Amino acid sequence: MALPEFSMRQLLEAGAHFGHQTHRWNPKMDRYIFGEKSNIHILDLSQTVPLLHQALLKVREVAAKGGRVLFVGTKRQAAEQIKAAAQRSAQYFVNSRWLGGTLTNWQTVSKSIARLRELQAIIDGGGVGLTKREVLNLTRERDKLDRSLGGIALMGGVPDLMFVIDTNKEAIAIQEAKKLGIPVVAIVDSNCDPDEVTFPIPGNDDAARAIQLYCDLIADAILDGLTENQVRGGRDIGASERPPVEAAVREERPPVPVESPMDGPTGANY
Repeated sequence: MALPEFSMRQLLEAGAHFGHQTHRWNPKMDRYIFGEKSNIHILDLSQTVPLLHQALLKVREVAAKGGRVLFVGTKRQAAEQIKAAAQRSAQYFVNSRWLGGTLTNWQTVSKSIARLRELQAIIDGGGVGLTKREVLNLTRERDKLDRSLGGIALMGGVPDLMFVIDTNKEAIAIQEAKKLGIPVVAIVDSNCDPDEVTFPIPGNDDAARAIQLYCDLIADAILDGLTENQVRGGRDIGASERPPVEAAVREERPPVPVESPMDGPTGANY
């Protein structure tokens, strides 16, 4: 495997260059803005490309050292992609609601995770000795805990790196990561503060195609790092019963005209 490749064309086709309306911008993003069209900021993808590449290198490095990566994205547009990418790369995720203290108060969170496992064991066992109402109440409690903690139930400790979609919505998660010295790779839209994260990637954080592209690239970089980690450990990859997951080869399509970034947004996100 190798570090996943991507191009500016892919970013353009995914709509990664569309920022928010000009009156919603964060002045700290000025250095990443190419211009504006129809009162929409256009992000400078010539800066996004190298910054995204740098972030992928960091992600692969963490995975190659056996580190844990936490995917965070609780907004509706990102929730499913975050979960799928984390599961595909054997990592962890929060895609429903960030509970305050998830990282800074891990000891308490661990107790909630233990309770989740206890409830799951009771329900899997058929709720022997319990009434239907009691089983129903336990099931509801299990579902509530699972939505918030199911993606980190096996993490075993704080992560070594965090990948975030929408730094404004996940501000509490980023603050906790900063307090613990955990590096943060994040997509920063035109209304975000790039100084809050370690590895900012200027890009649209609302368009589904753009989010899917970011998540796929991060997951592929992790898989590459995991393979490198196994090779370093002397493991015979070819002799494994279950070979490492390779990044899917994207189907070659005939070239299609791509609009200039200054032609303005065509999607319905704004």
